[in-house]
Amino acid sequence: MTSITLCPLLSSRLALSMLCAGLLGACATRAPESADAAKPVPAALKPVDSERVAFTWHAIGSQIYECRAKDQGGWAWVFVAPEADLYNPKDEKVGTHGAGPHWAALDGSKTLGTVRARADGARASDIPLLLLSAKSSGVPGKMASVTSVQRLNTEGGNAPATGCQGAADAGKRAKEGYTADYVFFAAK
Repeated sequence: MTSITLCPLLSSRLALSMLCAGLLGACATRAPESADAAKPVPAALKPVDSERVAFTWHAIGSQIYECRAKDQGGWAWVFVAPEADLYNPKDEKVGTHGAGPHWAALDGSKTLGTVRARADGARASDIPLLLLSAKSSGVPGKMASVTSVQRLNTEGGNAPATGCQGAADAGKRAKEGYTADYVFFAAK
């Protein structure tokens, strides 16, 4: 008789435990409300009033560094180039980002950038936020009308903190993973 009375109690406790675990799991994986809010852009990184947002692509890739001798002695990681794939809001690959810096769309169009302003990333491990002037490479397509580029929401990508300490490390390369959002502007 005891086993008959305990079984319903055990199964209801088990069901309650499973329900609570499911609810706790849902709470733990839910993004905080503020994650959806846009982070404010530093004033130094705002484009001129005659420009408008044309499109935004998300980058996933690496920042490449090389161990080199410093002029004043010692060794340091020196930035070489970015290497990233670019994705639209539907998570479709739409282009690449590389040395120059440049951004190339899959349609063959390309724009080259020159840094105008920078601001610190959110953490020490994050590469800086940037505002760049942009110039088309002349090929018609998605990038042809781009006049400025913002690099925002950076995560990772800064040079390694260790591993570049002497002549034995000279020429050694390191790829530091990063993500960022690139906001492309065009004339209004």
